[in-house]
Amino acid sequence: MDTTILGRTGLEVTVMGFGCGGPSRAGQSTGHSEAESVAVVRAAVERGVNLIDSSEAYGTEGIVGQAVRGFDRSKLVLSTKKQVRGQITAAHVRRSVGDSLRRIGTDYIDIYHLHAVELAQYDRLYAEVVPVLLQLRDEGKVRFLGITARFGADTGHAMLQRALQDDVWDVMMVGFNILNQSARERVFSHTMEKRIGVLIMFAVRRALSSPERLREVVGELIERGELDPGEVDREDPLGFLVHEGGAASIPDAAYRFARYEPGTDVILSGTGNLDHLQANLASFERPPLPEADRQRLERIFRGVDSVAGN
Repeated sequence: MDTTILGRTGLEVTVMGFGCGGPSRAGQSTGHSEAESVAVVRAAVERGVNLIDSSEAYGTEGIVGQAVRGFDRSKLVLSTKKQVRGQITAAHVRRSVGDSLRRIGTDYIDIYHLHAVELAQYDRLYAEVVPVLLQLRDEGKVRFLGITARFGADTGHAMLQRALQDDVWDVMMVGFNILNQSARERVFSHTMEKRIGVLIMFAVRRALSSPERLREVVGELIERGELDPGEVDREDPLGFLVHEGGAASIPDAAYRFARYEPGTDVILSGTGNLDHLQANLASFERPPLPEADRQRLERIFRGVDSVAGN
């Protein structure tokens, strides 16, 4: 598994990270037992993945803790998050960090994010909650500060554009995929300049794993005028990507598209299935998409910023 340096954190991370949220939550949302979920996360680490992302909201921090037990902690990068719904306070955050440390079974969290922050919340959180995050960093309980967008409701990245004005965030979790590439200009150009590490979420969601849903989304984008109907086959919108020398599948294309986008560091991939995990790992070992295919994707979706890929 290739590695990269996560911006100004200096952390060496694998280009694929294991995400314990999303539709699967390491299998917890799809009927798997806790032991089965632990086994999948552990398999990812055994195969070389060193960044594992969770959240108090996912209910998977304990699974992460069990899965990484026995591995060299210094070689792992553990990321988790504080849900910000409601009027959270500095005291809530301090308590949540303690609870996350206990559930994961570690003395420190490498990256601690404020989770799914909306633009309307940002200024209050920055004023009232960031100071305690900085204290927790000074105490050694948190190494680096992160912030994640609520991409499904903020497909144009308004919150992250505001957050980029403050020089406190070491890492940002950004929604980016084939269908919505707007982060390229709105976020990545700035994170690269500021050396902020970038974790990518939503690289593959339902529209990029279900042909029926993809057709629906493309139809909606054409109706809204965000896609030129002359540039896309409504029945098989991304079929041109799968060919000899190209992608093995649409999800394979989606991971490789995000993986080789300038400004992305780690692409999060989650599953509760060992075979699916192996397929995802294989995508990250493949080269970039053919340049003609990549350029065609950029041209087709150049005007889209209204969908997340669900």
